[in-house]
Amino acid sequence: MTEVCADKSVKKRKFRLQKGRVISMAILIPITVLWLLPLVWGFVTSFKTDADIDAHLLSFIPREITFSRYARLFAESEQFPVLMWLWNSIYTAALYTILHLVVVSLAAYAFGMLRFKGRDVLFTCVLATMMIPSVINLVPMYNMMVSFNWVGSPLALIVPGAAGVFGLFLMRQFFLGIPKSLVEAAEVEGAGQLTVFLRIVLPLSSSAFMVAGLFAFLGNWNDYMWPQIIMGAEDMIMMTLPVGLSLMQGSYNYDLGLTMTAAITSAIPVLILFMLTQEKVIEGIATSGMKD
Repeated sequence: MTEVCADKSVKKRKFRLQKGRVISMAILIPITVLWLLPLVWGFVTSFKTDADIDAHLLSFIPREITFSRYARLFAESEQFPVLMWLWNSIYTAALYTILHLVVVSLAAYAFGMLRFKGRDVLFTCVLATMMIPSVINLVPMYNMMVSFNWVGSPLALIVPGAAGVFGLFLMRQFFLGIPKSLVEAAEVEGAGQLTVFLRIVLPLSSSAFMVAGLFAFLGNWNDYMWPQIIMGAEDMIMMTLPVGLSLMQGSYNYDLGLTMTAAITSAIPVLILFMLTQEKVIEGIATSGMKD
C-alpha cells in the first residue's frame, strides 16, 4: 500500500513538472519569436535590392539577394571610413572594459569583503548615484575633458565612467556569496588583502567578471551621445561606429537597406562576444546575490 502511494506521488510530481514545462515553453516561445523577428527582418532587408524593399517591405524572403550594400559600407573611403570606425569602437570598448573591471572589482572587494567604519553608508551613497540621469553629467564631464585636454582623444571615451555603479553593485553582490571561511583561512595563514583578492576572490569570480565586462562593453560600444559630443564632427577618422554610421544617412538621403546593413554590422561583434561568453554570463547572473 505504501509503495502504491509512493508511485502515485511520483507520477503526480512528474505530471506537475511536465505541465510546468509546457506552460513555460508556451509563454517563452512567443516572446523569443517577438524578440527575434526585428533582428531577422533587418538582416534579410540588408540583402534586398531597392526595388524589393519598395515592393515587399515586410517580406522575410528576399526576391533577389545583393551584397552591394556591404561592399559599399566597407569600401575604403575618406568620406566614410567604416573600417576605421569599427576599429575605434573595438579598441576603445575593450580598453574601457578592462579599466572598468579593474576599478569596480577592487571597489567591490572593499565594500563587500572588508569591514570599516561607515562602509554601508558610503556604499548607499555610491549606489544612490544610479538614480541620477546620466545626461546631467554631460556638461561638467565635458568641462573636465577640456581641462584635461582630452577633447577629441580616445581617453575621453575610456577613462570617464570606468567606475560604473552597476558593475560595482554586481561584483559586490557576487563577492558576498564567496564563503567567508576561505578568506579567513587565508588570513590566518598570513595572506594580505591583495593576496586574498588575487588568489582567492578572482579565481572564484570569473562568471561575475564576464557579466560585468559584457555590460561594460555593450554600454561603451552602443554609446552615441557622449562620443558625438566629445569627439566632434570634424575628424572623421576618430569617430566610433555608432556616430560614424549615423552620418551616412543625410536629411534628404534615407536608404533603409543601408541603414539595416549598418545596424547588422554594428550588432555582429556584440553577438559574437555574447555567444562566446553566454555560459559564464548566465552563471554569473544566476549566482549574483547568493550569500554563504
